[in-house]
Amino acid sequence: MRTNYGTLRGWVRSLLGHWAYVAGRLEPHLTPASLSVSRLVFVCLGNINRSAFAAEVARTLGVDVCSIGLATSTGAPASETAVSTAHRFGMDLSSHTATDISDYSYQTGDLLLTMEVRHITQLLGHGIPAHAIAPLGHWGAPRRIHLHDPATLSDDYFRTCFALIHCAVINLTAELRASGSPCAT
Repeated sequence: MRTNYGTLRGWVRSLLGHWAYVAGRLEPHLTPASLSVSRLVFVCLGNINRSAFAAEVARTLGVDVCSIGLATSTGAPASETAVSTAHRFGMDLSSHTATDISDYSYQTGDLLLTMEVRHITQLLGHGIPAHAIAPLGHWGAPRRIHLHDPATLSDDYFRTCFALIHCAVINLTAELRASGSPCAT
């Protein structure tokens, strides 16, 4: 449980996310119009772990990218555990600084990639169009719609979470590149 989902709550939320996927509740968010995607925007709560790492992975793949947090302080650094875990994947988060959603301006062509189903609801509440929001975990292998926040959790779960994110970003980028998306040319 600790290694694969972080906590019991993480496992439950993962099941709920999978149920939302299977029930079709996420259907409007699963097929972004690739040819109109000009930038990937990774979203989580603090923008110091998950979205920071996802953005760095995409950046190393040559994708136009940024990342934001739904409840953070602009300028906060990546967490120490995120920096050390990212290093294991060959990524450097040492210069990352968080951006709060209040300091982000949606642009036509942005695809906002969430870590949790509830992030989709929050983004809709901020006026982001439904077609511009997708759960990053949809591109994971295995698919995991809910990527539980690793903050304060074990190093083992941090590695699991980052491995799932790493895979999802690589798969999404390959799909965008194959379809001719301007963000991944």
